[in-house]
Amino acid sequence: MDKSQAFLQCANCKKILFSIEFEQNLRVCPHCGHHHRLPAKLRIDLTFDEGSFQELDTDLRSIDPLSFPEYEEKRKGAEAKTGTFDSIISGSARIDDNPVSIAVADFTFMGGSMGSVAGEKITRTLERAAEHGMPAIVFCASGGARMQEGLLSLMQMAKTTAAAARCAEVGVPYIAVFTDPTMAGVLASYASIADIIIAEPKALVGFAGARVAKQAGVSKVPDDFQTAEFVFKHGMLDRIVPRKEMRSTLSTLVKTLGGNLRTELIKEDVPHG
Repeated sequence: MDKSQAFLQCANCKKILFSIEFEQNLRVCPHCGHHHRLPAKLRIDLTFDEGSFQELDTDLRSIDPLSFPEYEEKRKGAEAKTGTFDSIISGSARIDDNPVSIAVADFTFMGGSMGSVAGEKITRTLERAAEHGMPAIVFCASGGARMQEGLLSLMQMAKTTAAAARCAEVGVPYIAVFTDPTMAGVLASYASIADIIIAEPKALVGFAGARVAKQAGVSKVPDDFQTAEFVFKHGMLDRIVPRKEMRSTLSTLVKTLGGNLRTELIKEDVPHG
């Protein structure tokens, strides 16, 4: 968001908003309640204790196994745009002084697509949670697997699912937050098997997008189809949480579900990236 702009337009209702008020309202339109997408770093700042986030896995980089046309250029462009090296930022943090292992997706980076690096970061996030006895929180925002990496991207579905199973084996709570959009391979793997699944209002949630569904001949669907409200109504979500309530909700969940886990996180225990 360009803070030099005094005004901007809501992407949903098209009303003109004061930039300062928009930022103060956590990028939620005060008129229609539309939750605009957040970059990963800002979401971390808004959700976790100030100064507590320690980024890990910073040495991971994607490769171009298929020599896919323009993949390198697109990836480098995304790096320049976001200041990150992939669609996931991972590490450790605290929420109301409770240690958590976290991964946050950024849709700005190639549509939040899950390639080998994103899958590895999710896996390490869940494995750290299991190893160090602290809850895992994953913010999802993705169009699905990264087609430029072929089967390597699809392999991440099985790998991340296995890491989530490891958390379940040792009794570590895993919380997934669906933000707009949470789709395809991400939804079909680690996102949907969390112990607690919550979502922001009106987030797009589904497997195949509207264009793909139309090509398959699916034309008659409910007005709220593939929204957080639709999947909540059909039992896929535990709760829809407005952005202003997200931090307090996650804090309550961490305190409740992680009450029997370790209460302190020693930095030396966690491997640095």
